[in-house]
Amino acid sequence: MRFAKEAILRTLGMASLSACLLCHSLRAEEPELVNILLLTAFEQDSPDVGWYVQNDNVMGGKSEGGFDIIAAELVFAGNTNTNGGGFSSIRSRPLELDLSDYAGIRLTLKADGRRYTWSLQTDARWRGRKISYWADFDTVPGEVIMVDVPFERFLPQFRGFKLDGPKLEKSQIREFALYQYDKTDGPFELRLIKVEAYAEGH
Repeated sequence: MRFAKEAILRTLGMASLSACLLCHSLRAEEPELVNILLLTAFEQDSPDVGWYVQNDNVMGGKSEGGFDIIAAELVFAGNTNTNGGGFSSIRSRPLELDLSDYAGIRLTLKADGRRYTWSLQTDARWRGRKISYWADFDTVPGEVIMVDVPFERFLPQFRGFKLDGPKLEKSQIREFALYQYDKTDGPFELRLIKVEAYAEGH
């Protein structure tokens, strides 16, 4: 009986140790917690930022583009022509967002493999004129992907020309924009599912 009892205790001890190791392994594989703020999506009752179209025809270009909301997705599509401005864009109506507590913009989308640009605008000026902050991102043909664009990647520019500053002020976000401006001719399509701000947890 004494030997049987010792065997049972050893078995229970090994089981407890295995359970502890398994729990530790699961915790080690869990992703880092992330805090998320939904900025816009396209389902009923989702935040609406009032998108509108602006193509390069404002500067004499020949690109075409627009958007539709289809099955809870914003479908941004058209055709770029580099004989001119070479871009198509959609932009939000004026915003008042303080994203100081966040690390970047997270985009959930499905596209065509072309490179796109996400743009932010603040109260910043260069020689008295409004500037924008641009960050490019790549897509994978035909696949739904989640793209994190850290705020530190957004660079100031004015009408396509890069500037040395000022630095992006996250507390003064006044506009979003999505551009097809990869300096390539041809059709494009990007299906935007949602836009969020993310903050890495600890």
